[in-house]
Amino acid sequence: MFIITLTYKQPLEVVEQYLVAHRTFLEEGYVNNYFVASGPQNPRTGGIIIACLRDKKILADLLQRDPFYIHGIADYQIAEFIPVKFHKNFEYFLNLPQ
Repeated sequence: MFIITLTYKQPLEVVEQYLVAHRTFLEEGYVNNYFVASGPQNPRTGGIIIACLRDKKILADLLQRDPFYIHGIADYQIAEFIPVKFHKNFEYFLNLPQ
């Protein structure tokens, strides 16, 4: 699993111009069972994506299709982790084929 931290490089006015396209990108990730959760940070300096992919290279390639990446809106930091303790309802995301 991965936690992706996005840090905005542009003012919020510019971020807002690409927000619909970014959310469309995220929705494709949800449809394909790549993403578990996403949302803005508070304060709104960027966002967080939790991905249930198992391959960092596949994730990195996927993130390069994000309009925020394409248009230089955000920097991305990827942290990989292995869940060893988790709520029983979360197990579904750990067992998705990828």
